[in-house]
Amino acid sequence: MRAVPAPKVWVTGLTVGAIAAVAVLAVQADKGTKPHAVAAAPSSSASAHSTPTKPKAPAAVPDGSGTGRRIVYSLGQKTVWLVDASDAARRTFAVWPGTVSPDPGTYSVGTRTEGPITGSDGVKIEHVVYFSTASGANIAFSNAVDGSSPPPASGTRTGGIRMKTADGSALWTFGTAGTKVAVVE
Repeated sequence: MRAVPAPKVWVTGLTVGAIAAVAVLAVQADKGTKPHAVAAAPSSSASAHSTPTKPKAPAAVPDGSGTGRRIVYSLGQKTVWLVDASDAARRTFAVWPGTVSPDPGTYSVGTRTEGPITGSDGVKIEHVVYFSTASGANIAFSNAVDGSSPPPASGTRTGGIRMKTADGSALWTFGTAGTKVAVVE
């Protein structure tokens, strides 16, 4: 008579087989197509239809914004950079400032409110990262819950610096309490 393996051995065999299958699938997925950028210099003999366009590179982190891990906000460019400890920009994005702007200088992230809350302009916002006050208004980065970026209501004093939802999430994760914020022209 033939001995039947105990159920514990079956479970172990099934587990080992499942792990091997997942490993094979992971290796195959890793070998799949990956996005990559290709930059090519246009040649004079190429037609306009065959010349690839080079994507616009984000602006470099502004000079005079300090060093080390920080959030850089350019008033003139209406742009934010999330800069790591090696001074490399990890994310760059456009923002929509309110009607009250901070003075150029260096600040630190203070209070943070995940939200949602209602902003001074009546819009539901989240990921609110406060770092200054100016002319009696709190200055903070945030994003509208619905993803919109309406212009501030006429006559409303607001220090909210709005961004797209994904950028708001990234800034929320990056801008913990005490993170340096450099405001430049």
